[in-house]
Amino acid sequence: MNLKQCIALLSLTFTGVVFAQTAQESAVKKLIEPKLGQGVKVDSVVKTPYSGLFEVRVGSDILYTDEKAQYLFVGNVLDAKSGTNYTKARTDELSKIKFSDLPLESALKMVKGDGKRVIAVFEDPNCGYCKRFRKTLAGMDNITVYTFLYNILSEDSTVKSKNVWCSADRNKAWDEWMLNGKAPSAAPANCATPNEKILALGQKLRVNGTPAIFFADGSRVPGAMDAKGLEEKFASLNSAK
Repeated sequence: MNLKQCIALLSLTFTGVVFAQTAQESAVKKLIEPKLGQGVKVDSVVKTPYSGLFEVRVGSDILYTDEKAQYLFVGNVLDAKSGTNYTKARTDELSKIKFSDLPLESALKMVKGDGKRVIAVFEDPNCGYCKRFRKTLAGMDNITVYTFLYNILSEDSTVKSKNVWCSADRNKAWDEWMLNGKAPSAAPANCATPNEKILALGQKLRVNGTPAIFFADGSRVPGAMDAKGLEEKFASLNSAK
């Protein structure tokens, strides 16, 4: 069974098409959950198409167990012949979002060239890797970047983001800070920002670090990417259309 077939079968299970295994999956969930530690909640259990294993999902983490929940397997399931990483493919699928649901009006918007290639990125003003990624974006063309100011690294991150958001030219203020270390002027006390809204959004999407990059197909990449990696990702999205 190839990767697409495995993912398709798992997707069918989630949508309720594969009914015969529901009772068994529920039984495995009841057996495995108390063995994972106090307070740990299992979000789902799904029987996989390989070796009788059951996928156990806890948040964004994937574990595996047997039908009697006697053994717990932590790690990646690989196809020994093709090298395909089924676990990574599954976690990538689970971490996808609906891009059109993002509140883009609450993000900074930068358009370069024709702007046809679109990403959204969560960044903290005190994030060194975000600054590195910003330099990469500065050298790219034909791209639209929506930046959500996601303040999770330092107490003054919120203050810095407010100063940027309340600037006359938000994009310029952000680039001046991220690329050149030039801080914007202090914001008026009564200037409203979407900081709390973006913090809640990031937590809902399980954004645990910055930068976090989302592409138009809903897929995400945690961490900074270089120009080559971005170009390859955009190329893969085009070939998938």
